[in-house]
Amino acid sequence: MPVLLPMPQAGDLHPVAGVDLGVASAGIRKAGRKDILVVRLAPDTQVAGVFTRNAFCAAPVHVCREHLASASAIRVWAVNTGCANAGTGVLGLENARRSCEFLGQALHVDSAAVLPFSTGVILEHLPIDKLMAGFEQACSVLGQSDWLDAAQAIMTTDTQPKAGSTRFVVRGQTVTITGISKGAGMIRPNMATMLGFVATDAGMPRDLLQQLVREAADASFNAITIDGDTSTNDSFVAAATGVGTLRFASADDPDWPAFRQAFISLCRQLAQAIVRDGEGATKFITIAVKGARDVAEARAVGYAIAHSPLVKTAFFASDPNLGRILAAIGYSGVPDLDVAALRVLLNDVLVAEHGGRAASYTESDGQRVMAQQEIVVTVELARGNHQAEIYTCDLSHDYVSINADYRS
Repeated sequence: MPVLLPMPQAGDLHPVAGVDLGVASAGIRKAGRKDILVVRLAPDTQVAGVFTRNAFCAAPVHVCREHLASASAIRVWAVNTGCANAGTGVLGLENARRSCEFLGQALHVDSAAVLPFSTGVILEHLPIDKLMAGFEQACSVLGQSDWLDAAQAIMTTDTQPKAGSTRFVVRGQTVTITGISKGAGMIRPNMATMLGFVATDAGMPRDLLQQLVREAADASFNAITIDGDTSTNDSFVAAATGVGTLRFASADDPDWPAFRQAFISLCRQLAQAIVRDGEGATKFITIAVKGARDVAEARAVGYAIAHSPLVKTAFFASDPNLGRILAAIGYSGVPDLDVAALRVLLNDVLVAEHGGRAASYTESDGQRVMAQQEIVVTVELARGNHQAEIYTCDLSHDYVSINADYRS
């Protein structure tokens, strides 16, 4: 079960003007489940994205990058689950491009206006006939599906859909931002196996949207880790349809900070939902690193703690074996770290200072915090004024079971 993650409700997910959704069941891996999503975007929509840094990136990632770099305006997102189309060589690229050509003809747009996304098992080829039939079915119902349908269609090992939406007023004009994400395992920043799709009816230049996507990714999808594995398929894309009345010309617009914050907050909600639904997770853990010389240093410390299997298994067992956290900080690679100057807290409990156990710390206090489902580890480095937060979960028996049986 997800950790303190409410089930999204269709009525809470606002439609975005200029976005049509179509969902289908193609039976790519499991019969009868939604596994195809087609998103049609209004003309003049601006699209931006960031993708995995895995050198073995999947065929659809290659094609997405090519199409975003082309002169064509992006009009369609197409997603399949059940097969990642990664590690599939020349045929994988041909199949990804073939799917774009099919959808281009079906929806009367250029094939370069289609962005393909796949998620699922690596080293297997797409069942192309099933894929095309699923796309045809999804195209036939475009505009009849809602965002909850879309969130369900992109799930793999997720135990529940992940979606969020906000609607607010700027300059007397209502603006909508709605998004979905998927992921539960093979989660490690760069991107974190995850897919994220966010749309708004606000208008803006593409370069401004690309800047926003990068900033949002760093504060959300690139700040989560479940198991330390960087997927071959991770993608986060956003669309600004411009169909609404609100438009931004640049980041100098006085109302841009409010919109930017709302966009980033929604992305953070979607990213944290991935961690809360991490494979086998029983606890959601925020690692807040403060007093670093720069953000990169703070993130290095946060990731060292979040990736440690010893730390993660201690959290699963509710065992305050907190020396493991100190060990992770020590090997995080921070140069000239003064361990006597730093402090470590577990929620409100001071655990370590002056290079050792805090005089006020008791085992019972540690056990009280470790038994909770939501925990904050705070590390105060006392080296500067920068900080970062990393979001992770514990490592349980179920994680091993889920991944041992993933292909069965």
